[in-house]
Amino acid sequence: MAEVASNKLQGHSFGGINDAQKSTFDLEAFVGDLTVEEDTSSDDISLEGLEQELEECKNDDVVTNILSKGTTLREYTKGVENNLRQVELDSIQDYIKESDNLVSLHDQIHDCDSILSQMETLLSGFQAEIGSISSDIKILQEKSMDMGLKLKNRKVAESKLAKFVEDIIVPPRMIDIIVDSKVDDEYMRTLEILSKKLKFVEVDPMVKESKALKDVQPELEKLRQKAVSKVFEFIVQKLYSLRKPKTNIQILQQSVLLKYKYIISFLKEHGKEVYAEVRTAYIDTMNKVLSAHFRAYIQALEKLQLDIATSSDLIGVETRSTGLFSRGREPLKNRSAVFALGERINILKEIEEPALIPHIAEASSRKYPYEVLFRSLHKLLMDTASSEYLFCDNFFGEESIFYEIFAGPFSVIDEHFNSVLPNCFDAIGLMLMIRIIHQHQLIMSRRRIPCLDSYLDKVNISLWPRFKIVFDMHLSSMRNANVKTLWEDDIHPHYVMRRYAEFTASLIHLNVEYGDGQLELNLERLRIAIDDLVVKLAKLFPKPKLQTVFLINNYDMTIAVLKEAGPEGGRIQLHFEELLKNNTAVFVEELLKEHFGDLINFVKFRASEEPASNSERSISVPEVEPLVKDFASRWKAAIELMHNEVITSFSNFLCGMEILRAALTQLLLYYTRLSDCIKKIDGGSVLNKDLISISSIMYEIRKYSRTF
Repeated sequence: MAEVASNKLQGHSFGGINDAQKSTFDLEAFVGDLTVEEDTSSDDISLEGLEQELEECKNDDVVTNILSKGTTLREYTKGVENNLRQVELDSIQDYIKESDNLVSLHDQIHDCDSILSQMETLLSGFQAEIGSISSDIKILQEKSMDMGLKLKNRKVAESKLAKFVEDIIVPPRMIDIIVDSKVDDEYMRTLEILSKKLKFVEVDPMVKESKALKDVQPELEKLRQKAVSKVFEFIVQKLYSLRKPKTNIQILQQSVLLKYKYIISFLKEHGKEVYAEVRTAYIDTMNKVLSAHFRAYIQALEKLQLDIATSSDLIGVETRSTGLFSRGREPLKNRSAVFALGERINILKEIEEPALIPHIAEASSRKYPYEVLFRSLHKLLMDTASSEYLFCDNFFGEESIFYEIFAGPFSVIDEHFNSVLPNCFDAIGLMLMIRIIHQHQLIMSRRRIPCLDSYLDKVNISLWPRFKIVFDMHLSSMRNANVKTLWEDDIHPHYVMRRYAEFTASLIHLNVEYGDGQLELNLERLRIAIDDLVVKLAKLFPKPKLQTVFLINNYDMTIAVLKEAGPEGGRIQLHFEELLKNNTAVFVEELLKEHFGDLINFVKFRASEEPASNSERSISVPEVEPLVKDFASRWKAAIELMHNEVITSFSNFLCGMEILRAALTQLLLYYTRLSDCIKKIDGGSVLNKDLISISSIMYEIRKYSRTF
């Protein structure tokens, strides 16, 4: 009942508020009785789970706040409902105040709706009109495409017809130029136009069937004949100008003929019979001109030739019968030119130098070995052939013309070469020419011009057999040499051996960069022959020591010459070094036996015996004493005699001193063995006063070494 009373009191309080507002608006009449009646069925509410919910709400901030103020939940709920009702009433009041604006807004929306309805009608009309326009545009587009296709076809037809008319008509201006004008740049351009027209009427089958061709073709044929006749006379006149004396052919070709090379193309296409005449005229002209030039050049070169060797200038031929002593008195640049390479090797370094100009060389009164003239001739041939080959390819478009032109010059050079080669006995010159040809082949390969390949191969093939013939002549001269006529009572190097050394060194030098195995085999054959010959010459000396000295001098000279040709003389140099070593050892033994024979025999045969092997023949002091005293009395004098003999016997001072040092060293070894033997003899100490100390002998050896 208390809760009902409180509700009524709250209702009256709300009623008091409402009474205050009746002066402006009867709220209760508008909303009705808002009194909250007590729920009569509250006793039927189930309280099951209430305690659990209360426990859960214990920590809630709002519930805690309410409980802290001592307000009951029902009262709080009533207050919230009243507040909500008041807010609702306030909102309704606000809407009533804005009713005029809402009515105005409603009217405006209605007006907009009517306007939009009109716009919709208008746009629908537009849409219908646009649809009809679109169909019209589509029709127009189809018509436009059709017209465009027709226009395109007409343009194509017009262009083809225009081209046909342009290609088939013969302008009066073209006729005037072909018939009356001189051959110049304008004439060449007109020839090109005429050529196009002629090709047009010949190639296209449709043109051949056209009626227009029947009117034009006779005129075109007349123009063709006139043009062919005119350019033929013109080009033949230019070709004949090549025959004039002192004409610079290459300048005329490059500056004049190449300007008119289209004439050749025109004749090839439209005047084949005339082109054949032009081709023949050019070949005949150039063949004669170049043949005459090379013949004159060869004749001029022949006046400059220096004869190096004859058939008797061979290694094994006696010098008195060939007059080689006179050759030995020639200036240094020509001395031993038959066998020594000398400055002739320079020709390979000058391989790219310009060809000799004969009248300038003749004015200086110089003479040249044949390989110099050979290089000059082939240098001129290479330059001329390269220029002519490129011109023929550019002007005629035919490489075969070159070979027809140069059949003449090749014949002239072959004639000259075939007359010179059988009479050439200069093996060094032949090998130089072989190397020159090889270098020329490399030059033409770098130029990428193959026109001389077969010719240079032919020359190379002809040089090798001739070189082999001359080489075999040298070999035969050594094998068949008359030793008695060659022998001279002189232990110094023999001139035959010097010839061989210079000849071999020259060929080795020329083979360094080529490694020709066949040449190496031939040099080995030559080496065997000289070994046999020099031994035969040595045996003619009466004394073995002189024979050995002769061999040493010759071997040493040969090694020195081979070393000059290059740092490594190869197998041949090693062979002679071995021979020199063996003969040096023989000479040292002979030299020591001559001065200390008894001492050496004792050391070799008696000192080497075992002391206990034969007690009856044991070495005694009386047996050794003469040897010791003899050595002590004359060892220095003997060494001086050995020194003098070595100085006079060997041509090479350094070689002689080396041999002397080897002899003294060997003597020291023999004497050391003698000293060791004496120490083992009973009572040998009595000889100590006569023994020469090893240090004294060493000092003497060093004294002669200083002179070395």
